[in-house]
Amino acid sequence: MTRKIIIDTDPGQDDAVAILLALASPEDIEVLGITAVAGNVPLALTSKNARIVCEVAGKPDTRVYEGCDRPMARELVTAEYVHGKTGLDGIQLPDPTMPVQDTHAVDYIIETLRAEPAGTVTLCPLGPLTNIGTAFQKAPDIKEKVQEIVLMGGAYFEVGNVTPAAEFNIYVDPEAADIVLKSGVPITIMPLDVSHKALTTRPRIEAFRAIGRVGEIVASWTDFFERFDMEKYGSQGGPLHDPTVIAYLLKPELFSGRHINVEIELQSDLTRGMTVADWWRVTDRAPNATFMGDIDADGFFALLTERLARL
Repeated sequence: MTRKIIIDTDPGQDDAVAILLALASPEDIEVLGITAVAGNVPLALTSKNARIVCEVAGKPDTRVYEGCDRPMARELVTAEYVHGKTGLDGIQLPDPTMPVQDTHAVDYIIETLRAEPAGTVTLCPLGPLTNIGTAFQKAPDIKEKVQEIVLMGGAYFEVGNVTPAAEFNIYVDPEAADIVLKSGVPITIMPLDVSHKALTTRPRIEAFRAIGRVGEIVASWTDFFERFDMEKYGSQGGPLHDPTVIAYLLKPELFSGRHINVEIELQSDLTRGMTVADWWRVTDRAPNATFMGDIDADGFFALLTERLARL
């Protein structure tokens, strides 16, 4: 069955690859809409970048909505130091010609979930959870309509990438993440523990480059994106974080994890935004998320290469 999804995103090169993977898989995934949120770069750029990616995919009819331009309770933190000043640095691409929809992303999420049959729409947040948390706060009734939330964020063994304790997406808006994790909606989390095992090695990037125009664009993005993590971690490539979300929808057998309790630290200056994952089940707190811990990286990149070649 085709799975209906809303992609909530802050592109970002890895977000862009995730969007392409979804748009390349129409027999498996129906992208109802893409909602942009401030995160890797400010909202004006994430909205623009989402539309650029849709046009790269040859899918200009995809509906893109602008959402929240700042976190629910804190100042916006961005990551141009990773993604470049545009968020999609790496290759020069034309500005998009497709429009942004008039409806605010939060209202679109609410209206769509209310209109669709219960349990038929999956939310796929690839950035800070501001749009989703705001929608749940504004319209609590929609929570029971969501089939599942599959998100990229957090960490356990890998701990933080923006502070010693916190992963970027959760750190930017921990209040929104807290709302989502306490929502009661079925949640699957792709943390750094997974994405740091999915590295863009040189053979994998060259495999992208060999498949044509879209592959060349993705290779250019990953060439730029990986430099930060290679320098930071001394790894052989950079992690493709966000495409793990879409890959899970397509081939869940590529991943393994545990259904555990995950809570968000909101108070401590040292650990703000930390995902406190009870991996070893040492508390009596009820499980609220499936927290992935491992990935078949070769299978993941084979899937990416095969699907992107369709565009």
